[in-house]
Amino acid sequence: MENIKKKGNVKQIVIGLIALVIVVVAALSIYSVYGPKTTEGAKAITVDVVDNEGATKTYSSNTDAENLRQALEELDGFTMTGEESEYGLMVETVNGVKAVYEEDKAYWSFYVNDEYCTVGTDTQPVNDGDWFKIEYTMAQ
Repeated sequence: MENIKKKGNVKQIVIGLIALVIVVVAALSIYSVYGPKTTEGAKAITVDVVDNEGATKTYSSNTDAENLRQALEELDGFTMTGEESEYGLMVETVNGVKAVYEEDKAYWSFYVNDEYCTVGTDTQPVNDGDWFKIEYTMAQ
């Protein structure tokens, strides 16, 4: 009787592991289909930076970068620093203007084609004709 119980427990564990693998594979498949897509090759982009005083500086670039961080690092006269995290670069300073939420309730907002970016600069795709806006934002 004891041996039958052990076989039943092992069977349940194996079934649970198989189910877990199926869920992980399904999640990765969904992400690969619906996740952000990058495009290879030359792209023309525009980047507007709106600082803490409301002044806008516009950059235009032709780039082969596949993500926003790469494209920003190529811009002449543009600077960006921050803290590396497991999610990528957490931008704190743009063109010498610091915005750290914990210190001053300010942060840098990122937009692509007038839509709020839902991923970080390391994974935000860059496509031909994209318009990016980086805006100093104060929390309400």
